[in-house]
Amino acid sequence: MNDELTPRRIVEYLDQYIIGQQDAKKSVAVALRNRWRASKLSPEIAKEVSPKNILLIGPTGVGKTEIARRIASLTNAPFVKVEATKYTEVGYVGRDVESMVRDLAEESVRLVKKTEADRHKKDAEEAALKKIQEAMWPSKKTETRSPMDIIFGEKKAEPAIDQGEKERRKDLLERIRSGELDDRMIEIEVEDKSGTSGDSDNEQANQISMMLSNMMPKKTRKKRVTVRQAKSILAEEAAEEMVDMEVVKEKAIRLAEERGIIFIDEIDKIAGRNNTSGADVSREGVQRDILPIVEGATVKTKYGQMKTDHILFIAAGAFHVSKPSDLIPELQGCFPVRVELSSLTKEDLRKILTEPRQALIRQYESLLETEGVTITFMESSLDAIAEIATHVNEETEDIGARRLYTILERVLEDISFEAPDLEDKNVTIDGDYIREKMGRITQDIDVSNYIL
Repeated sequence: MNDELTPRRIVEYLDQYIIGQQDAKKSVAVALRNRWRASKLSPEIAKEVSPKNILLIGPTGVGKTEIARRIASLTNAPFVKVEATKYTEVGYVGRDVESMVRDLAEESVRLVKKTEADRHKKDAEEAALKKIQEAMWPSKKTETRSPMDIIFGEKKAEPAIDQGEKERRKDLLERIRSGELDDRMIEIEVEDKSGTSGDSDNEQANQISMMLSNMMPKKTRKKRVTVRQAKSILAEEAAEEMVDMEVVKEKAIRLAEERGIIFIDEIDKIAGRNNTSGADVSREGVQRDILPIVEGATVKTKYGQMKTDHILFIAAGAFHVSKPSDLIPELQGCFPVRVELSSLTKEDLRKILTEPRQALIRQYESLLETEGVTITFMESSLDAIAEIATHVNEETEDIGARRLYTILERVLEDISFEAPDLEDKNVTIDGDYIREKMGRITQDIDVSNYIL
């Protein structure tokens, strides 16, 4: 995280992607800035300053997950999203809760590996060009020496280098480099990664799998591709070979410990109901398993021991049935920052259609442009979509901005189907068109429940 990422700048960045929810944006901006502040402290004080974990409370589809995902991409931090409910699916606790930390370690290794590979990009690209040259024009192999030659120190005569051939090979390399031969098909040898394991939740099984794979020679397979594709595939392989995995592991563990973010969604689903029977026992069991991870523990991963003391945990839940106070007291104490996200208004929904960088209308316009169709949404159509989404959210389950997807899919279904065959490629959508398409569905709530 750089010095220029002040809380105000972080909020400005989030405003480009998320409409409203200023309180939540402020809270995560302060949490991120506090991490930067902690990194400037002396090691003695810094180790005592733990991140202020955040609990986001609000209905689905209002931006909880999007906020967490965007701050992770802004700071280039390892980010993992988990559903609290999956830990109750099997038996008493379900999936091992430590797996969220191991997932974070995997994501951190991926980020660091990519950064390290980028450092070797030029060398890897050059190595790829030489492999392609070898595939297109194999060099003459030197004759293998016999054991007797090795014992008596006799050397085989090296094959004479044909100067003309050397020049022609050099010319071929330049033609490959320039892109002149990019569309030519060639056969290359690539590493066969099928059947590789090491991604299970059983840490011992992962370690045995990795040990065995390191002992065995790498399997390769032949693949027929264009020279352009071969450049990318072989450069990626060469960069991976140049990366020192011991350095990657060390950097990745440190990055995850200092800047990692774990987003625990649906935490309200594991909140008890003030009784201790049946499913509530299981829910409380999961809370007690999550507690040490959030408080600070050391988890064994296949890349080494990882401490969770300074990982930022962001939990989220709708809390329709339960309340944050239904969580066990110890877990409540681990999330000192509480932020309530409000339901989206009609104005919010209208802004979501057009204002964010990933605005829904822009997405649909781009999709249909691939068919040569230019679609124009009139202002009246945007008002109608926001109005219908608000009405259906109020009358049925409130699913926030996700309702816009459902409505737009319904409205554009016929146009999307007919797009390749349309004679008039310019389509204008107004409010009347929206109401005509949605009329019966929005008037009949029973139908809305099924379709929207």
